[in-house]
Amino acid sequence: MILKLLLVIAVIAIVYFIFIKKKPLKNDADNSKLQSNDMIECSACGIYSEIDDSILSNGKYYCSKECLEKR
Repeated sequence: MILKLLLVIAVIAIVYFIFIKKKPLKNDADNSKLQSNDMIECSACGIYSEIDDSILSNGKYYCSKECLEKR
């Protein structure tokens, strides 16, 4: 009787760990890719603006041409 009970518990545990329990998300570089509506900080003045509106120069983002010329 105890052997049957242990077998049932083992089967339930296996089903739970294989099908029900959620696996942790991987923290790959894919999750850190920037999208067009993400906000980024200006390297000169610190104001946040959308990536589409920002200027990328030498690996740094700037909110305007004035900030780009300040550098």
